[in-house]
Amino acid sequence: MTTLPDSKGFFGEYGGQYLPPEILPIVNELADVFAKYKDDPEFNREFSYYLKQYSGRPTPLYLCENLTARLGGAKIYLKREDLNHLGAHKVNNTIGQILLAKRMGKKKVIAETGAGQHGVATAATCALMGMDCVVYMGAEDVRRQQLNVFRMEMMGAKVVPATSGQCTLKEAVDEALGAWVADAENTFYLLGSAVGPHPYPMMVRHFQSVIGTESREQILELESRLPDYVMACVGGGSNAIGMFSGFVDDAEVKLQGVEPSGRGLAVGDHAASLSLGKPGVMHGFNSYMLQDDKGEPAPVYSISAGLDYPSVGPEHSLLKDLGRAEYVMASDKDALAAFFMLSECEGIIPALESAHALAQAIRLAPKLDKDKIILVNLSGRGDKDVAQVQEMLSKGVIDRTKLTIE
Repeated sequence: MTTLPDSKGFFGEYGGQYLPPEILPIVNELADVFAKYKDDPEFNREFSYYLKQYSGRPTPLYLCENLTARLGGAKIYLKREDLNHLGAHKVNNTIGQILLAKRMGKKKVIAETGAGQHGVATAATCALMGMDCVVYMGAEDVRRQQLNVFRMEMMGAKVVPATSGQCTLKEAVDEALGAWVADAENTFYLLGSAVGPHPYPMMVRHFQSVIGTESREQILELESRLPDYVMACVGGGSNAIGMFSGFVDDAEVKLQGVEPSGRGLAVGDHAASLSLGKPGVMHGFNSYMLQDDKGEPAPVYSISAGLDYPSVGPEHSLLKDLGRAEYVMASDKDALAAFFMLSECEGIIPALESAHALAQAIRLAPKLDKDKIILVNLSGRGDKDVAQVQEMLSKGVIDRTKLTIE
């Protein structure tokens, strides 16, 4: 099956360009440049060079023998995107987009970030390529992710706190888009997830597809067959769509995206756009979206700053409607339980975002036969989250001994 968009950027009814007329030429120029270079041999040689020599690809596939034995069911493999340079999958996309920016003659890059991983990857790649970098980050996320803020500043980026609304990822996107439109001639907007107006969802999918391509080759080499389940956390959806792209044509492989149910299912307590939302337009594209009673983006929440976004990539919406992917939820407590379990069993500290996907694997594995295989995209490492979790423990917000996956 194909889920690539049509010429107007629609994945079925989702995606598109819901933008003011004055902005359309800006995004269409980017679409033309991407179409020109995505199959260009020289561009792809340069892209591959930086993925290997700068980021350290390919990332390995790792069998969690201790965790598998503890759960007593299916084998659990991890795609170790946490071993990428800077600790997450985000750099795959920043390298690709900044190489496009160079070919467009841009000197300044702006970006949004939630947990800070995309911001860090953007700052690093801008330092590598000699470009100015400004990163917009919700003021609440600045507080939660101080380490990543410092990392960005170390590499020469200017971090601008977004202080409107909930002061999280949506507001960071709002302000980054505004800054881009105000100076589009000199500025390249490096969007970090598979959201936004066309061509961003298609472009981010393309640069992140290296995850799925590698994973498919690696599991065939290790197991001589494909996995039964492929899982990834879903906020905007870039790590998941990158992973799913390697298996979407394999009907026997079940795809599961895991969204944050946060602290409850009331409005403002979660960020499960696909599970609990309905189609709507924001940030220039149509997709499943959490809405208030006026049809505006609803307030959202997740313990993981990278997942608290009220919409989702349009390709995920199509995969949901087609029944090709299933989207389930994991709570804050589920993610924390998985965070500690992987750390204890394997000596691998997962990002809280990735821990949502891991929680679903831990929930499912004991229900499956031992010859089944679950492949989880470990999209990032959890160093950035350790201080946040330590503070919650010290203040008695959570009790580690009582954390279980429901």
